[in-house]
Amino acid sequence: MQHAPFENPGSILGWAKEKGFRITNTQVYENGLLPDQQDFDWLVVMGGPMNVYEEETYPWLIKEKAFIRAAIDSGKVIIGLCLGGQLIADVIGGKVTKNPHPEIGWFPIRWSEEARSSPLFSFFPHQPIVFQWHGDTFSVLPEDTNCLAESDACKQQAFIYRKRVFGFQFHMENTSSIIKGLVENCGGEMVPGIYVQTPEELLAHPEYIELNNQWMTMFLTQLEKMARKGDL
Repeated sequence: MQHAPFENPGSILGWAKEKGFRITNTQVYENGLLPDQQDFDWLVVMGGPMNVYEEETYPWLIKEKAFIRAAIDSGKVIIGLCLGGQLIADVIGGKVTKNPHPEIGWFPIRWSEEARSSPLFSFFPHQPIVFQWHGDTFSVLPEDTNCLAESDACKQQAFIYRKRVFGFQFHMENTSSIIKGLVENCGGEMVPGIYVQTPEELLAHPEYIELNNQWMTMFLTQLEKMARKGDL
């Protein structure tokens, strides 16, 4: 589910194509038709420049939230990235609010002990440097949701719900073209701050992009293996 033309699935799309999976795309910002729940196995909810509570400005958010709720209730594997993670948090009873600081750029996160003991995340460094671009965050999560990571700027960076629903505040799927698109379309958000880097800094680290994409691929591969075995 895509919320802006410049925020596509990036390395996730490459992984899915390499695996030979059939891929469908719903561009909700164009009021794209939502698929039937029985027509897909996994749901990937992308980021976007809007906020989860801006339903008057973006009325399709109402329909999308109901769709995500139905997918969760159907037991789908669901991955939400940035806005996508916030939408998941919203529909399961969490709260999405302004983060104490905007976080834009390459910053380290810290995985929890639970995450580090999980085969889904154990291969990550303890403090990987990941790409961030957000002003809001899922500041409150329901009791049956486990927070998996944090950063200095943002208390809750990732969560898991019902063993197969994942929300990430950061982006490991981004390619250089996606980052360029963010700078071109959302550069006005880059107000100087303690956790806001410059456009030049964002684009100066192809090695970070490569590592983030590798980690996303490893996560997806392990997730698919566990899903096929019934281990989720």
